[in-house]
Amino acid sequence: MTLEYTGRLEDETVFDTSRKSVAEETGLAEAQPEREYAPLTVEIGAEQVIQGMEEGLIGLAAGETETLTIPPEKAYGEPSDDNVEEFDTEELREMLGGQTPEEGSYLEAQNGSQGEVVHVDEEVVRVDFNPRLAGETLTFDVEIVDVN
Repeated sequence: MTLEYTGRLEDETVFDTSRKSVAEETGLAEAQPEREYAPLTVEIGAEQVIQGMEEGLIGLAAGETETLTIPPEKAYGEPSDDNVEEFDTEELREMLGGQTPEEGSYLEAQNGSQGEVVHVDEEVVRVDFNPRLAGETLTFDVEIVDVN
């Protein structure tokens, strides 16, 4: 199935879209200049998109538009303290080539997940690896381009 989509948070902030015009209007295009905007092709049942989106796409036909509202448990889950990791400040500084991370900056773990530095002191650095959209109810406006 191929679709165009725009994803919004509850406050109407657009956080993702396949449409270049929407990306330009909302400033996403500036934030991600290397990104290509094109319809998304997904295979239903292959877990390529969040559960709530996959469930909402089932049964839609080409040409149909739909607004899907997806609660956190069918999107990125709730934030968990288990996803906040502590590092020894000195060890982390060595791993980063002598730099001390700053609060609000992002680090990439070896598995590729992104974490936000939420605390730094002389002994410990805390990094929050919760998904950026954890705890959020997401709304997707979708338009089905093609069903294969």
